[in-house]
Amino acid sequence: MTPSQIIVLATPVFLLLIAIELAVGHARGRNTYRFDDALTSIGLGMLSQISAVFTVALRFGLYTAVFSAAALVPENGFWTSPVGWLVALVFYDFCYYWNHRLGHTSALFWAAHVVHHQSEDYNLSTALRQTSSGALFGWVFYVPMAVAGVPPLVFGVVGLIDLLYQYWIHTQQIGRLGWFDRVFASPSNHRVHHAVNDRYVDKNYGGILMLWDHLFGSFEDEDPREPCVYGTRSPLRSWDPLWANAEVYAALWRESRQARHWRDKLLVWFKPPGWQSADMAARSPRAPFDINQVKRFAPPFSASVRRFAAAQFAVLLTGSGLYLWFTDGWPVWQSAVWFAVLLAGLWSVGAVLQSRIGMLEALMIESAALSMATSAIGWIEWHWVFKPLTMLLALAAVGMFWRSKTGTLAAQPKPMLWLVVALTGALAGDVFLMFEGFFIQGLVAFLLGHLAYLMLFRQQARLFVSRPAWVICAVIGAAFYGFLWLNGLPEALRVPVAVYVSTIVAMAAVAIGRAVVLRDVPSCLVAAGAVFFMVSDATLALNRFVSPLSHAAIWVLSTYYAAQCLIVIGILRGLHNTSPTTVNEAQRGAST
Repeated sequence: MTPSQIIVLATPVFLLLIAIELAVGHARGRNTYRFDDALTSIGLGMLSQISAVFTVALRFGLYTAVFSAAALVPENGFWTSPVGWLVALVFYDFCYYWNHRLGHTSALFWAAHVVHHQSEDYNLSTALRQTSSGALFGWVFYVPMAVAGVPPLVFGVVGLIDLLYQYWIHTQQIGRLGWFDRVFASPSNHRVHHAVNDRYVDKNYGGILMLWDHLFGSFEDEDPREPCVYGTRSPLRSWDPLWANAEVYAALWRESRQARHWRDKLLVWFKPPGWQSADMAARSPRAPFDINQVKRFAPPFSASVRRFAAAQFAVLLTGSGLYLWFTDGWPVWQSAVWFAVLLAGLWSVGAVLQSRIGMLEALMIESAALSMATSAIGWIEWHWVFKPLTMLLALAAVGMFWRSKTGTLAAQPKPMLWLVVALTGALAGDVFLMFEGFFIQGLVAFLLGHLAYLMLFRQQARLFVSRPAWVICAVIGAAFYGFLWLNGLPEALRVPVAVYVSTIVAMAAVAIGRAVVLRDVPSCLVAAGAVFFMVSDATLALNRFVSPLSHAAIWVLSTYYAAQCLIVIGILRGLHNTSPTTVNEAQRGAST
């Protein structure tokens, strides 16, 4: 049985204990759960486990390599004896202590570990909130075990024991435990570890034993007179699982680029989190942390959103369990395909809870991911369901938005009309391409859809608003068309494909110009979508006219659906944030 399958079997126990803790909290009048925060924490745990499929070689592969090449003590049966197992567990806990400590005191390691601390609540769901990038550098702390000759199997088992032990200590429903608190990691000790209070910050790193904290001066007792405040001193303020894993890396990259001296560019990655050189502090000083200013992130959401998120989460949890159970028998590309589906779902749930997208838009994204996956795997009957369903959901999302904004958009109906025409053309093209012998019809339908997108983008930007965009897109389009001409493009299709390429070039150039005019996030999403259309159509043409691509469905459909989703979401967000007055102003600015 693999470690992933053990986690799958343990998951019902985790959820049962969460339910018990929730019931106890309500009975005591001390509930420590919030729906959105708990879903995000568990979702990040799911993401950590499903992404570990691709990083397992870093931890166990490198460990095994070091063990095979550099073990000082050959295997003699000691490590598999009862005493050997116990020594290995203590050894692991010692290495974990230093991994954990550096995870708080060095910015690069904090960038991975921060995910576990981002929750502003403290409960058993917080225990499941784990990083997806910890394996990148964390393996180095366990090299001493490999050199000492601890076999990989023993290393893996004691590591799993150390991890599972720490689950129960993430609770506020268990108080102090007397002598146990002095010897072992306990709920009281670990509450201190998760607190941002000056007295508690960066304390109590032990996984199972508090011995290391006592020895190395990092132990702090919980004081009932000073309640713990949870979270991080630079709060995430998001339910986005991707941003949760990337936020500190992005901040370090930004600060490294802004530093003037090469020494500072390097040190910012290894100094304690929040460190600034004298030069950086003088230019952009950070305000000191004030615990009295801490405010929980709690964007409002409706009861319907709660029900939607709960249903989606149940499906994703089931899907993650099946993924972890079977993935070891799949080729890497198949694991990557289903990973993308689960990631799209996890991101969509967080975005809906944060009101970044609507429920129909989330379903559109998930259906798009499933359409790509089922085509890549060869589940054609399911692909025939999800392919048209994706565009139908997109049209439904547009219709629902239009209905909710009838008064606001009454003076500007054209953008919505062109968007509906574009999506209808895409739907028709999708259906035609599902059947042999309808390629030309599909090409015409997509051509009409792209023309509708072109007209849509022109509502807020004139045709040649950005000459550099036109030059770049035209050169790329002409070069690609020439390549097709020389490598098998049928003579009967040369004119239709030329018209199609010209339309794509114009659409992308105007979309980029539109982003230059509006200079906002929604228009940049639309421009990115138009670029993805160029990539998608290029891969489709290469696969059909030049040479079959390996796993062509992945490349063609992933970029195609990225294009459609980015454009739909970008247009709807732009219309949501833009009044008719500002639309008219943008149009006047584009024409001058």
